[in-house]
Amino acid sequence: MIHMDSSNLSEVVQASDDRYRLLVEAITDYAIYMLDRDGRVTSWNPGARRFKGYEADEIIGRHFSTFYTDAERAENVPAQALAEAERTGRFEREGWRVRKDGTQFWAHVVIDAIRSPEGDLVGFAKITRDLTERRAAETKLRESEEQFRLLVQSVTDYAIFMLDAGGHVASWNAGAQRIKGYAPEEIIGRHFSDFYTEADRAAGLPRIGLETATRNGRWEHEGERVRRDGTVFWAHVVIDAIRDDAGELVGFAKVTRDITERREAEAALQAAQAGMIRSQKLEAIGQLTGGVAHDFNNLLQVISGNLQLLSKDIAGNARAEMRVQSALAGVARGSKLASQLLAFARRQPLEPRVVNAGRLLKNMDEMLRRALGGEVEVETVVAGGLWNSLIDPDQLENAILNLAINARDAMNGEGRLTIEASNAFLDDEYVRHHDDLAAGQYVMIAVTDTGTGIPTEILERVYEPFFTTKAEDKGTGLGLAMVYGFLKQSGGHVKIYSEVGAGTTVKLYFPREAASEDALVGALSGEVKGGEETVLVVEDDDEVREVAVAMLTELGYRVVKARDAASALIVVDSGIPIDLIFTDVMMPGILRSPDMARKAKERLPNVAVLFTSGYTQNAIVHGGRLDPGVELLAKPYTREALARKIRHVLVNQAQRRVAQGSQHSADEKAIKDATVLVVEDDFLIRLSTTEMLSDVGCKVKEAGTAQEALKILDEQAVDVLLTDVGLPGVSGLQLARDVQARRPDVRLVLATGDSGTKLEAARLGAIYLAKPYTPASLRQALQHAMKKNR
Repeated sequence: MIHMDSSNLSEVVQASDDRYRLLVEAITDYAIYMLDRDGRVTSWNPGARRFKGYEADEIIGRHFSTFYTDAERAENVPAQALAEAERTGRFEREGWRVRKDGTQFWAHVVIDAIRSPEGDLVGFAKITRDLTERRAAETKLRESEEQFRLLVQSVTDYAIFMLDAGGHVASWNAGAQRIKGYAPEEIIGRHFSDFYTEADRAAGLPRIGLETATRNGRWEHEGERVRRDGTVFWAHVVIDAIRDDAGELVGFAKVTRDITERREAEAALQAAQAGMIRSQKLEAIGQLTGGVAHDFNNLLQVISGNLQLLSKDIAGNARAEMRVQSALAGVARGSKLASQLLAFARRQPLEPRVVNAGRLLKNMDEMLRRALGGEVEVETVVAGGLWNSLIDPDQLENAILNLAINARDAMNGEGRLTIEASNAFLDDEYVRHHDDLAAGQYVMIAVTDTGTGIPTEILERVYEPFFTTKAEDKGTGLGLAMVYGFLKQSGGHVKIYSEVGAGTTVKLYFPREAASEDALVGALSGEVKGGEETVLVVEDDDEVREVAVAMLTELGYRVVKARDAASALIVVDSGIPIDLIFTDVMMPGILRSPDMARKAKERLPNVAVLFTSGYTQNAIVHGGRLDPGVELLAKPYTREALARKIRHVLVNQAQRRVAQGSQHSADEKAIKDATVLVVEDDFLIRLSTTEMLSDVGCKVKEAGTAQEALKILDEQAVDVLLTDVGLPGVSGLQLARDVQARRPDVRLVLATGDSGTKLEAARLGAIYLAKPYTPASLRQALQHAMKKNR
């Protein structure tokens, strides 16, 4: 044992104190200092100086409550801290503290009571650590976690929830509640396999999902899932395994999305793509058949025309006449075939009328009974209040007749045929599955038979031309093709419902038309008449052209001919008086037939135009309908049809000339006796304008400025204000605005040499009159002004 005397012990203690002091002085991350019994600072280390900001001589002797916030000092927190440390030996807390510069920091504080060997309190040791950065990080982490929790809870399009390691639901977001129907308290703790169908549970799919996620970290799957109410939806599911830092499995994160609508949309898209392929196929066939029909109709026209010309030469020869009539009957059958081809190809120019389909069906009743035979019972049912529709009535009759004959054949000539007409509404859900169809109100015609029905595997092919299930000599296979083309061209829709052994229903849908029903005019009859007018025949096919020329010559017309549109325009420019241009629609050459007709009418305003074609494409037909004012004679045509159509067009043109003359007289009458206020600062212009107006019977008032004009308007009745735009002071434009505000019944004419004023004139509803103006242009401007409704 080593014994020390008191001097050695004192040295050892002093050395220990020095080392302790050096240790404390070396620490900069902690404030370590002493307080006396009253809480005054008695020592101060570099760490305290670094993050509290006080030098030792600034703080030693001051009370440690200086470091507390005003609020905590007001609540006597410093004294309570010392009291707890004295009572228990230690005080530990976290809270806000104040630096010398007034800024605050988050501190971790430990205060230890210091006692003498006898147990008397001699002071306190205080250690403070600046935790501001750590607290900020913890706060940020908490905020991030809270934001993530709110984010997950706010998501309603996805079910996002946790499973424990055994597959039991541990959390539940709003999306899960919306999609699956369970409230959190109803599902938390239950096994997630409750969402699977019985078949999937029996196949072990929930277990496979968890095992795959455990093994691979993730499992992704699509399939049927079950909601709380028992309904089934199609889900996209992802399960991710969750592991702790040691790699132990603690549970699973599960995300489910309801993709029922997407799956239905994909199915609809696939169906639409299949429908588009069918439509493209039908369109390609339509292009082909349209071209074939054009050439076929030209051939028929040559045959038909020559047969009709021949019939006069063989008059009295009964045998020859019979053969010619048989040949013409063959032409008629060929023409019908070509017409059906064009209908399918949607190249048949429609002449739609506002029709009540119910009335049309009733008028067809007798014709249908004769066509179908006595063994087919025909019933027509028309609903009350049937809407009108814009339909070509002849084509509708053809379509219904075709369907009725198909039905008769399907019933082997014996059964029941029901034709119904009613109002219908096709909603968004229905039209979503059908191309080129808009939702809305339709007139529906249903043709139902009690026949053999159509097998499902061939139902989609029934619209194809020449496709038929009938015997070789029982049909062309063009009936439904024609109906399909007609409906599509009319903006409608056709739908077939059929069951083998039970019968077939074909439903035709035509858009509703709000306009009143048109009066349907029957075909012209009576004696065929010709005339003495001059007709220009324009046709590129030599044989067709010669037949047309022969027919027209025989009817008494003077005939001029051209082989193409450019040649026809040369004839027009030659000065030969022409009353009517009879032109094929489709001809070779740069100049199109419709353009030639337009240019011809510019040169000869009174010339009439009649088009003919076996295939119009889009030259004079747009939206499946003849352009307004266009007259068309379809090939092949008979001598009688040509004669009637030529007279019809010539008479209409003559009527238009009379109407135009009457309109001119009416316009002249409208400006006669009208009171015109002329506002013009140039005396000579005002004088000449007054004379022009007086010559056409107008009463004239004169003014040189806008102010004078307004005074006259306040005192006298005026029909038209004719004002120069460039008036001194108040401009003519401003005058027009003032007059429009004061006297909206007064018509406005703005005269100016500035063409930039046209737009402003249009905005005011005024007529623009370009300077210098002539008596004719002045008269025309007044006539236009008087037509305006003020």
